[in-house]
Amino acid sequence: NGAVFSKVRGSQSGQDSTRWHVVRKFLGLISSHNIPVYLIDPLILGLVGKDIEQIRSSPDGPSPECKYFCAPRDFTTFALLDKTWKHEVGLFRTAEKMGFQWLKIINKDPRLDGMDDLSGVEIPLHYIFKLASHAIHLVVFYERSGNYLWHGPLRLKQHMDRKFVPFRKLHFGRYPGAYVKPELLLVSIDDLKVQIPKNPSSFLEEMSHSRFLECRYREARAFFQLYPDDASPDAVEFRKKAKSLLHLAALTLDNLGVKFWLSSGTCLGWYRQCNVIPHSKDVDLGVFITDYKADIIPAFQKAGLPLKHKFGKVEDSLELSFQGEDDVKLDIFFFYEEDDHIWNGGTQAKSGKKFKYLFPKFTLCWTEFVELKVHVPCETLQYVEANYGPDWKVPVKTWDWKSSPSNVQYNGVWPVDEWDDVIQIF
Repeated sequence: NGAVFSKVRGSQSGQDSTRWHVVRKFLGLISSHNIPVYLIDPLILGLVGKDIEQIRSSPDGPSPECKYFCAPRDFTTFALLDKTWKHEVGLFRTAEKMGFQWLKIINKDPRLDGMDDLSGVEIPLHYIFKLASHAIHLVVFYERSGNYLWHGPLRLKQHMDRKFVPFRKLHFGRYPGAYVKPELLLVSIDDLKVQIPKNPSSFLEEMSHSRFLECRYREARAFFQLYPDDASPDAVEFRKKAKSLLHLAALTLDNLGVKFWLSSGTCLGWYRQCNVIPHSKDVDLGVFITDYKADIIPAFQKAGLPLKHKFGKVEDSLELSFQGEDDVKLDIFFFYEEDDHIWNGGTQAKSGKKFKYLFPKFTLCWTEFVELKVHVPCETLQYVEANYGPDWKVPVKTWDWKSSPSNVQYNGVWPVDEWDDVIQIF
């Protein structure tokens, strides 16, 4: 292979060609063990994304010089789907024979955690292979029950060599991440055949918002020891209906491309007890007003959820309520961003009074809730405390939306001549 290399890459410096050589050796190693990996390195995918049409149309790669794998960086990142290989000792023996040093990072498997069992079973989350001055970071992705891929954080155990690679520079591993299962494309880049996500730019966009929060099973178990769960037939039935309503709402909003998150009591249920609060009687979602679309109402009606009420208007305090099965309803609250806070509105139908609920600014993270990959505020504690105060851990069965929330403010009255427009009950 040396002759091909020197001909194609004569213009590269030694350091540049070392990176290419290490990647080539790694690809040789994993193909000799039939392990299908794909490239997820953000730097290289960013470069590839600009030339994607050319790369797709050219079976032997777009240019004679080493443009992608020779780009300056300390490591190259690949992904591996856990179920596509067996954890074989042979791989590491071969790696050592080829001159690689390697490190395996394991941590507990969150898929086995639940209310009944905090298993603590450990699984491989990351592998690092190092040769010369370059490293390969191999991120292991696992399928989760919400039909998505998950990777774990990279946490070094005490005895591990913290100078093995510049860990702080690694793109994957500061926190867990959740991803849609990507369609893959086999391409030739710099004379190397590799699989990449079919749409590199959308993968990179997804990567920038991939942070994942695990449900807090340990805290939920402690909560249920203090306040035993309601296992009555009514509670079981309500949770079942709330789950199917949430799945239907997620499908409807996802099809519209509208980003949403668990809000109010639904968010509290996820954070406090990893489940729907059985006495809440509705499902609450939040949507930024900037993501509002006029076809939200017709889309829900088409999905079999008639509009129950529409309060406010797009510019001010909009909220929608849809009727689910029996008496279970879906409330969508729209959030408005100000300089130093975010708020959503409420309207009292009979008086026209307006209310406002203030939240500190927050970002969105993924989680899994009732077998669904769904967003929650990353700063969940501040979000929940804003709404429910410091005593959010104590269940409250009687709740007045106009006076009970810690963050509620009176916000004036709708002018009478606007009532027909801003107070619509169906």
